Amino acid sequence: MEAGSSGSEAEVTWEDQQNINKFGRLNNRLHELEDEIKTAKETNENLEDAGNELILTDEEVVRFQIGEVFVHVPKDEVESRIEDMKEVTSKNLEKLEEEKESVVAQMTELKKILYGKFKDSINLEED
Repeated sequence: MEAGSSGSEAEVTWEDQQNINKFGRLNNRLHELEDEIKTAKETNENLEDAGNELILTDEEVVRFQIGEVFVHVPKDEVESRIEDMKEVTSKNLEKLEEEKESVVAQMTELKKILYGKFKDSINLEED
């Protein structure tokens, strides 16, 4: 190795390999979280739309889907169920977004460590 080389021949230690593996697992989890967040947001929007539609109807009994079946349920009970479902979905979305923040922070820290040692000889960015 020449005296001014970039150090691209850095040895990969066991600890480095563990950090690289951890980064890979975190990256996979990040993608899963992004999908789960998207689904939760869509569910929230659908529940919001359903609640708005319910406000517009003047029926006292409406069809409500439970599992794969539609049943006739009093409008006020459906309103209550929709509100409960929105609350659960919102809390779930909050948890998912907090976990995503944590994963991104851990990945940023690992990037600093790995790029600090391996510089350009490692690529942790998505194509």
